[in-house]
Amino acid sequence: MEPFTDYDRHDATALAELVRSKEVHPRELLEAAIRRLERVNSRINAVVYEAIEQARADADRDLREGPFAGVPFLIKDLGAAYAGLPFTQSSRARQGYVPAADDDIVSRFRNAGLIIFGKTNTPEYGMAPVTEPELHGPTRNPWDTERTPCGSSGGSAAAVAAGVVPMAHGNDGGGSVRMPASACGLFGLKPSRGRSTWGPEYLEAWLGLAEQHAITRTVRDSARLLDATHGAPPGATSLPPGPGRPYADEVGADPGRLRIAYTTGPILDRRPLDADCVHAVEDAAALCDELGHDVTEARPELDVEEMLWAFVTLAGAEAEYQLDEAARLTGRRVNKSDVELITWIIALVGRKRTSGELTRALQVADRAAATIATFMEDYDVLLSSTLAEPPWPIGGLALEARDERMLQLVSRVPLGPVLARVEEELVGEILRPMPNTPLFNMTGQPAMSVPLHWNEAGLPVGAQFAGRYGDESLLFRLAAQLETARPWAQRRPDMADHSGV
Repeated sequence: MEPFTDYDRHDATALAELVRSKEVHPRELLEAAIRRLERVNSRINAVVYEAIEQARADADRDLREGPFAGVPFLIKDLGAAYAGLPFTQSSRARQGYVPAADDDIVSRFRNAGLIIFGKTNTPEYGMAPVTEPELHGPTRNPWDTERTPCGSSGGSAAAVAAGVVPMAHGNDGGGSVRMPASACGLFGLKPSRGRSTWGPEYLEAWLGLAEQHAITRTVRDSARLLDATHGAPPGATSLPPGPGRPYADEVGADPGRLRIAYTTGPILDRRPLDADCVHAVEDAAALCDELGHDVTEARPELDVEEMLWAFVTLAGAEAEYQLDEAARLTGRRVNKSDVELITWIIALVGRKRTSGELTRALQVADRAAATIATFMEDYDVLLSSTLAEPPWPIGGLALEARDERMLQLVSRVPLGPVLARVEEELVGEILRPMPNTPLFNMTGQPAMSVPLHWNEAGLPVGAQFAGRYGDESLLFRLAAQLETARPWAQRRPDMADHSGV
């Protein structure tokens, strides 16, 4: 069957409408996506495992049920088990593990009508803000293949930006949907804590910090997908209030006159933002003012050092847990040689923390949630830069020889004072480009990166908007208003021009 020639002109919602009206067969859409993947994947390394023959069989069933019936889709190789495909999370420690059943989020994607034909690249266990795993190699940004699409949903974002699919699965434990959305000029929403599912095996991920959703080209696709997939598994303790009506109905609805606070500085760092990121926030604030919102420069007061310590403690606990999970799933003991050096060090941090320190870290997150909730009594939305700088060159966060020697030493002899020093330096470098996203994972609030600005070099720079806990509806209303005022869906990198395909 020949590919659908007008594939690039439509978002996922429009493609599904063509399938439902029988103007297009799902197989035509799938072949268009496969053709585009074959054309660009050698240049961007976005997809690491393919399920093309299974996808063709799914598409040939010609199902027309679900809001995204027949639309091609990619899932991230982290937080999404797909029966019969490797599930490595980009770690050598999990090589050979192939799940026998789908995770609930994958089942919900299928029930929405999506045709899954591959899994996307991710940093090992999602521990880095760049998608450059040793197992699969780096994913490259379609806007400039010498630069990163960020992480950890970097493979998904690159595939969407390159025009392979109109949207792709992502999840976010510290900014992993929002950062790649910013770097690739796309829309990325992290839902409220407890909005998505990690079932059937887990009630939550990353000690409650992480949520599942997607990176999309349009706001309405994000809203419709959340309608189709939201809902925590039975037994979950974080249960945000349900939407008063479908999220799709919020797209185009009047957001009213919002009270928007904005900051041009970093929230969890002392170092200033790049000038392009400052300009992106100022530009977004000016646009919100033009749209009739009350815009005020204000920010919550937080103990930065305490927050960073807590975030690293939680990340360390998660890293240590992931190594234990790899051993459980594969039946093999995990050795230092089985994982990347930075992952091993982060797990060492988790191993060295006490149970009391873990409890303290969770309490720090709870206090931050209370601080933000109080702040949001005066404001509806908090605007900041998504990243501290535009997408940087591939390898920009790679270890220097001196750093690697020190990490190797600490990995062999993890003495407390030496590990503490290395931890401080490592944390400063890893978190340097992402000072504004982890806060909302710790507090559980919904937050989105909106592609409103491109710098003089032609690189996208996202603006982050965070709302009150449980109120994705307001964010969708605002996002749709911004999208109408300054459309971005057709602003694409040259790589996404598939007119000759």
